[in-house]
Order: sequence, then C-alpha cells, then structure tokens
Amino acid sequence: MVDGATCPSDDVSSLDKKEQAYRLLLNKGLIRIGLPIPTNLNPAFQISVVIDVDNCNTNPSTNTDPVTGLPNGIVSIYRRPLPSTNLGFLDPEDAITTNRNAIMWDGRESSLEKQSVDATVIHAQANGSGPSAAQQQEIVNFEMGLFTAQSFDNAAQDLDALGATGGPVNLQRQLADFFPGINDPFGQNPKGTPFSSNIFNLFQVWSSPPGHGAAKIDRESVARGETVFNTTTINITGVAGINDVLGQSSFSGFCGTCHDDPNVGNHSVKAPLNIGIADPSPPALDVSGLPVFTVTCGGKSFTVTDPGRALISGNCADIGKFKGPILRGLAARAPYFHNGSAATLMDVVNFYDQRFSIGFTDQQKQDLVNFLNTL
Repeated sequence: MVDGATCPSDDVSSLDKKEQAYRLLLNKGLIRIGLPIPTNLNPAFQISVVIDVDNCNTNPSTNTDPVTGLPNGIVSIYRRPLPSTNLGFLDPEDAITTNRNAIMWDGRESSLEKQSVDATVIHAQANGSGPSAAQQQEIVNFEMGLFTAQSFDNAAQDLDALGATGGPVNLQRQLADFFPGINDPFGQNPKGTPFSSNIFNLFQVWSSPPGHGAAKIDRESVARGETVFNTTTINITGVAGINDVLGQSSFSGFCGTCHDDPNVGNHSVKAPLNIGIADPSPPALDVSGLPVFTVTCGGKSFTVTDPGRALISGNCADIGKFKGPILRGLAARAPYFHNGSAATLMDVVNFYDQRFSIGFTDQQKQDLVNFLNTL
C-alpha cells in the first residue's frame, strides 16, 4: 500500500522486512504523511528530530532550498485515516467549495473536491492530474450521501429498540437540523441559542427499560453512560485553543464543550485543539514507535510526536492541534485518536480521566464505554 510503509526508502525485500516496514499500518492503522515545512514560518520556528527509529526525518529545518534559502525538508508523521462518511455535518450548506479548514486532522484540505484530487495523486500515485472535475463531483456526491452509525450492539441489541434512536437512519435525519455553529459553547452560534451540554439523547428512554435479563441491564448501562457524557463537569486546563484563547487557565466544561454537535459529537465549527495527544508520553496512551520532534517557536520549545496544524499554518499557537473527529461509528474505528495511541475505548476514557483529573468511578467508565460503543 502506498504510504503504508514508515518511510519510502524502507527495505521490503522479504516478508520479515515488510512486516517491519508496515508495522505502524498493521498495528495502529497509521499512514505516513510527508509534509513540507511551510514557507511562511517565523525565522524562530525550527523543527529538529529527537527520536526517529525509521530514519525518515533528517532535521528538516536544516534542509534549505539553494535558491530561496527557505526550509524544504519533509516531515514524516503518521496518522489514522478519517472516515469518508457523515461529512454533511462539517458544512452541508457548501460542502464542496467552502474553505472551512475542517477536512483532515490538520485542516490542510480546503474542500472535499481538492481532497479527492490530492488523495488520488499523492497517496494513490495516480498518473496525470487525477480525477476530472466531473469525477470529483461524483466522488463528493457519493461521500455526502454516506451516513455511518452503530445499529446493533452485541450486549444492548438493536439500537433503535423501545424508542431509542440509534443507527444511521436516525443520524441522517439529524442533518436537517444541523448548521455550522449549532450549540457552539464559545459564542459562534449564529442563532444565539445558549450552549447545552446535553449532546446526546439517543438512549434516555432506556433509563428504565421494560423486560428483564442481560439486554435490560446493558441498555440501562448505555443510558447511564449517555448521562455521564452529558453531565460530567470537566475542569479544562492546558488546552491550546480553549484556555489560551479565552484567557482562562481553568474552564469548567463538559464532554460536549469539544463535541458540541447534537447527536453527532463533532465540533460544529472548525476548532483545532491541543489536548495532549501529541505529547511524547500522554497518560494511558501508547505512542511507541512514533517519531519525536522538538519544535522551537517564539522562544519556547515544544516536544511532540506530531506538530499538528502548525505544519500547515506555520503558527506557534497551532503546535499539537488537531480537529476532533465525529464520534458516530466509534465501535468500528479502533484504535483511536489521530495517532492510534488508544487501543480501546477504555483507553480513551482513561486518558481523559487522567488528563483532566475527572475522577470517574469504574462503573462510570464502563457505562461510558458501553455508550460510546453504541454510537
């Protein structure tokens, strides 16, 4: 697979060497992304390599174009592909041409149209200039018609039973109410409606479901997990994109502060954030095998496994920032986060619990995982 190897120069002459070359793809579903250092950088912005077990990064800041004198090094980073589905919840009013910076983890694609070309020409290494304008439109039309959500859970059974509203059909209906900024907690809702932390109302009818046996017990757990998601207060600290922008070292929020889109779970406007996933040793996560960089910017140094949106914008404030993905269909998308550092949803919950000192009980953790598995 093109870009599935950790480096274009990897030796794949034997099965053992292929397994080594493709280990990040095989173990974590990661694809290599080779990005040039942007040319609009502040001179103080430098990237150096701390750890690179694959020798695919060679201190990119020191490589310069002989004519312009600008950095021309390629930074190799490794990310999970985002689903090509539920894309109407990014911006259904103008999903093709609006430069909303909501596509890809770092927002580097300005439109689905352009993304279809770059994916074909760069990743798939197609001949020529890629799909025609008509083909691009067909790709986008196809993508915009895809809705993914869990419809059945081995424990809770049918997710639209007894009045619950799980599944892709109900998710598609949700699109009629969506608009960019819906339920935004930071004043970007164009209708001025106050933010509500009650993001999901799919399974509250299961709080006291009829019947008996294992399915009843598991449905009650899912309903409790939905309540945990909606109502748990989180002391948000150290999140670039929230605390620094608001000028508040501590902000009282909820899961829905970052996942505010009702019954969808993405942020309804572009909001790249740094919650620490790209740190060299984030709590409860496994980032082994990833490169580690030191990014020097504005007189400060940051150590990260991925510079994030800063590789696109050249802005110091964007170091380690990524978009939050849509939460629907989570059960089929392990491992989690942009770098596959959480093998399970329990790892995801444990990360948030430790990162923000939430203090979940074991029961709350399991209920929350059971709920997330139904999305």
